[in-house]
Amino acid sequence: MMDASMGPTPILRLSGLRRSFHQGPREIKVLDGASAEIYPGQAVALVGPSGAGKSTLLHIAGLLESADGGSVAIDGRECMGLSDRERTRVRRAEMGFVYQFHQLLPEFSAVENVVIPQMILGRGKREAKKRATGLLTSVGLGERLSHRPAELSGGEQQRTAICRALANQPRLLLADEPTGNLDPRTSERVFEALVDLIHRTGVAALIATHNHELAARMDRTIRLADGHLIEVAPGHAV
Repeated sequence: MMDASMGPTPILRLSGLRRSFHQGPREIKVLDGASAEIYPGQAVALVGPSGAGKSTLLHIAGLLESADGGSVAIDGRECMGLSDRERTRVRRAEMGFVYQFHQLLPEFSAVENVVIPQMILGRGKREAKKRATGLLTSVGLGERLSHRPAELSGGEQQRTAICRALANQPRLLLADEPTGNLDPRTSERVFEALVDLIHRTGVAALIATHNHELAARMDRTIRLADGHLIEVAPGHAV
């Protein structure tokens, strides 16, 4: 892991996370001391076999689920002990989420889907629309602003979802298989748009993926195995 004394402060610091589930009398340890640091402007791939706990890790990092032990710090602030209300505030102000399925609001246009989360945080409609238009245009959707999700292709829907996740200028982006539901060609376009936005906005991003080719093209790769997070050296198989 990168030494914080030699660079910027990590936006996300996971320290000694533990999480177990029970199947009858059997205890299954999903996380067993998992630790990692994610820095500004980094696209970090999270890889591991199905069932290893990647989604659980993302849920804990996103303050959507509690761990049995360890700590989650967002931009230097310890968050494990926060109330539900405080967790919600941190998620809205500091985080963006992208899922395998876009989860856009079907009755609203692409630009409206990116405007709405901004207005929830108090940004004026005119300013919110300007930012939404800029984000969508930057990923090649400038001529699709008024289209509703059903009128967009799968790749266009996912690019809209990425813009929505970044609308409030979060410090941390968490993505769970963001290209997993797309064909290879569309997946490539969405991946390029996502990584470009990460680098341009300076957001810290942790991206769970089964696509090892895409993972190898990110800034770093960490592997979840046996409850631990292991840094994968560049050029090594994941």
